[in-house]
Amino acid sequence: MIKGHIHSLETFGTVDGPGIRFVLFMQGCLLKCQYCHNPDTWSMNEGKEMTVEDVLAEIEPYLNYYRSSGGGLTVSGGEPTLQSHFVAELFQEVKKRWNLHTTLDSNGFNEAERIHQLLEVTDLVLLDIKHIDDDKHIKLTGKSNDRTLRTAQWLSENGRKMWIRHVYVPGIHDQEEDLINLGRFMGTLNGVEKFEILPYHQMGIYKWEALGKEYPLQGVPSPSDEEVKRAYRLIEEGRRQTTSL
Repeated sequence: MIKGHIHSLETFGTVDGPGIRFVLFMQGCLLKCQYCHNPDTWSMNEGKEMTVEDVLAEIEPYLNYYRSSGGGLTVSGGEPTLQSHFVAELFQEVKKRWNLHTTLDSNGFNEAERIHQLLEVTDLVLLDIKHIDDDKHIKLTGKSNDRTLRTAQWLSENGRKMWIRHVYVPGIHDQEEDLINLGRFMGTLNGVEKFEILPYHQMGIYKWEALGKEYPLQGVPSPSDEEVKRAYRLIEEGRRQTTSL
């Protein structure tokens, strides 16, 4: 029987997809984002072991809320595609039993062909694009953005729905050229139903300290409303440039 390594769960999520959602946070992530507010999810072998049936038993008492709000199940992380077989089985079961909407919250750092079974039972992908510039992406996360951008292109080419999310850190994401390029890239994609900027916050610092890790962005403030508005404006400008071609 397949088991998943689970970090935590949330029964009334309202930001990780449409409606009210059950949100399951998986262990394991290959990206080491400097702003990560859950560095305790990085290790694959930590957390609680649960079977698909265990998770279904946690979801069932709240089904009426998910159904009546147009919500469903979101699996996040960590990076859920690292446990793609478990998540695929879970998604299959919630569809078969309850016809629930399924959302995958992913950084896209995987090969779409390798997780095809999971994507087949996924209704919506929340795709986190950490940085459009590859060198800056490597500095920010420790990995290239190549796989993430290829995942976005695969979703686009295969008629999948996605919301793109972008954490904005002052000093890292404020270059005009980068923001316009992100918009240009998004303008080449089909199926993007929504784009969200997530303003950076410092709420995870205590977790870094608890793990004995030095927090890389010490002293970096959250962006102002003006900075976020400017970013939206520049990204939209880039999107218009591509879609008008």
